[in-house]
Amino acid sequence: MQQSASIASTPPSGNGVANKLRETDQAFHSWYRFVLSFPPHLVQDYIQRFDLGVGATLLDPFCGTGTTVLEAKLQNLNGVGIEANPMAYLASSVKTAWSVDAKGLVDHAEAIATRLTKQPEFQNPTTLRTLPEDTHKLLLKNSIDPLPLHKALWLAEEIATQPSPYQRHQQVAFAKAIVAQCSNLHFGPEVGVRRKKRPDAPVLQRWLQAVTQMAADIASAPATAGTATVHHADARDVQQLLTPQSLDGVFTSPPYPNEKDYTRTTRLETVLLGFIHNRKDLRALKQGLLRSNTRNVYKADTDDQWVADNARVQAIAQEIETRRIELGKTSGFEKLYGRATKLYFGGMARHFASLRPFLKPGAMLGYVVGDQASYLQVMIRTGELLGEIAESLGYTVVSLDLFRTRIATTTQQQIREEVLVLRW
Repeated sequence: MQQSASIASTPPSGNGVANKLRETDQAFHSWYRFVLSFPPHLVQDYIQRFDLGVGATLLDPFCGTGTTVLEAKLQNLNGVGIEANPMAYLASSVKTAWSVDAKGLVDHAEAIATRLTKQPEFQNPTTLRTLPEDTHKLLLKNSIDPLPLHKALWLAEEIATQPSPYQRHQQVAFAKAIVAQCSNLHFGPEVGVRRKKRPDAPVLQRWLQAVTQMAADIASAPATAGTATVHHADARDVQQLLTPQSLDGVFTSPPYPNEKDYTRTTRLETVLLGFIHNRKDLRALKQGLLRSNTRNVYKADTDDQWVADNARVQAIAQEIETRRIELGKTSGFEKLYGRATKLYFGGMARHFASLRPFLKPGAMLGYVVGDQASYLQVMIRTGELLGEIAESLGYTVVSLDLFRTRIATTTQQQIREEVLVLRW
C-alpha cells in the first residue's frame, strides 16, 4: 500500500476525550446515539481537512445514527446518508429533520401522556402487557423488566396509532428513553444486562423529557443550514441512490470484522417499535447488512468473490482456519471465521467499486476502522487491507491516521482505531 502521507503515530487527544460527545455538540446529536457512534468533532476535523466548503456534498454510506449527515447540515453542507438498519435509519433521518413545530411536538406528546395516565390498565394494571413469544425471544434475556415493558408497549402503541407530523420524532425519543433510562441494558462496548435491574421506571416522564429536549433544539436551530437526505438501503449497492459525480467527500465508519452482532445494539428498540417481529424478520434485516460477523453469514453469500485474488485477505482467512484446527475449535460459528473475513473485505470491495461513478474527481474519503483480533487472536490490520483493496480499484491512499487505541476484550492488548484517508 503506497501512501502520500505517513501514518499518524499518536491520537490527537486521550482516548477518553477522543470518542466523547462534547458539551457544545449535544444539540441534535444527543437525541439518539449508541456506543458505536463516533463523535461529531471527528467529522468537524475532517470536513476542515478535506476543505469542504458551503454547498459541498458529503456522504456517509454507513451512517448509523447520523453523526456525519447531521454535522454536514450544521456546517452548511449537503449531507447524504445510507443506512440498512431500520432503527438507525429512523434516528438519522429524524435528527436531521428540524421543520416540525417545536411547541406542537411537545403539546402532542403531552396529550398522549395525559391519555395514558387516564387509562387504569396503564397505571395500575391487573394484567401486564407483553410481547408475543416469538417476538420476545428476539430480546436479550432480561433486557427490560415486565412493568417497564408493559408501559413501553402502551406508549409505543399510542404513538403508532396517532398519525401526526411528530410521530417519527416521538418514536426516536421513545427509543432513547426506553434503552437509556427504563431498560436493564448497559453498553461497554458490548451490549449486556446490568446486575441491578429496574423493576419499574417512569416511562412517560423520561419520554417527555426526551421530546422536550428535541423541541428545545429545534426551537434554537441555526437560521441557515445545509440539506440532509438519508436512504434506507445497503451501502454495497448505491447505484439507484446517488447522482453521478455528485460527491465532494465521504466520511464514515463501516462495521469492523469481528464477532459483534451489530443488530444486538439496537435490538430492544427495534423490537418495541415494531421493525421486526420474529426470526424471519431478523434474518431479512441481517441479510441487508455488510457481512462482518458469523451471525450474518449465509450460504448464498458471494461477496468473497470480490477478494478471491487478494493474497493478504486469503492468507489471513487461511491462518484463521489453520488456527481453528490447531485449537480444536469445532462449533458452527468458529468454522465460519475464515469465510466471514473474506465476505467482509469482499463486501467492502463491492462498496468501493459501487461508489466510484458518484465521486467527483479529487473527492476525499475517510473511513474510521479498527484493527481486530476477534477470530482466534489472528490480527487483522483492517485499515491497511482496506487501503490495498481501495488502491486496486483506482483510489489513492493518502494516509492512515490514528484516531484512538482501545483494549482488546480477550488479550487486553492495545488495538488501533484509524481513519483511512483516500482520494479519488
